Amino acid sequence: MHTRKEKTEAFGRLLDTMDALREKCPWNAEQTMESIRPMTEEEVYELSDAILRGDRDDTCKEIGDLLYHLVFYARIAEQEGWFDIADSLGKICAKMEFRHPHVFGPSAGETLTAKQIADTWELVKAREKDGNRRVMAGIPDSMPPILKAMSLQEKARGCGFDWEKKEDVWAKVKEETDEVVEACGEADPAHEEEEFGDLMFAIINAARLYGVDPDAALNRACSKFRRRFGYMEEETLRRGLKMGDLSLKEMDAIWDEGKAKGL
Repeated sequence: MHTRKEKTEAFGRLLDTMDALREKCPWNAEQTMESIRPMTEEEVYELSDAILRGDRDDTCKEIGDLLYHLVFYARIAEQEGWFDIADSLGKICAKMEFRHPHVFGPSAGETLTAKQIADTWELVKAREKDGNRRVMAGIPDSMPPILKAMSLQEKARGCGFDWEKKEDVWAKVKEETDEVVEACGEADPAHEEEEFGDLMFAIINAARLYGVDPDAALNRACSKFRRRFGYMEEETLRRGLKMGDLSLKEMDAIWDEGKAKGL
């Protein structure tokens, strides 16, 4: 591992690289915050994928890619006279110091468990900005729905608004399931959509309570469906058949073959 001096020098090299690119590369010079934003979103997902795969080398690379984008934003802001990277770093350090009084504040040294810290996290955050901050204010509307639901639920938990026992969530899941079935018999599309949303929110809540990442779980289910459907498609072609000519029962039989093979 590197020393603090080497880490600082590496970050300085990134700043120097960014300066050179903004000054000497036409493409880099014409970029704006708005133009690189979609690419940043892609980098975040690539980092997430690397972490989920457990690929440490790729995770290392993707962290660098994301850091490059963050420095890019700060360099653009500096050129516009808005702020620079030191301002951004100063703000995050001040924020973390305020939110961790057991480490940096008057109660430094106080022994707290990770659960105690998490359970009061949102209340501590709400005291920022003279108490004018609202708990849910920091969740972007553009956030992917599954992640947004997780964030909303975690913030509520941080204020103590959560199930006392995780098992209690299943009654809510059943309630929402029953309401979906009822709504689907009413021929009211808006109501159906609302109730399906409530059910998915409850399922995500259950996953959270049981320590399961719902996004990763759904992605895994999608991958499994893709493998099994791919097997069914290939096997159908191998047999000289067309999927469109098969009955649902025949397709199910081939599907079960793929399932039995561990796909």
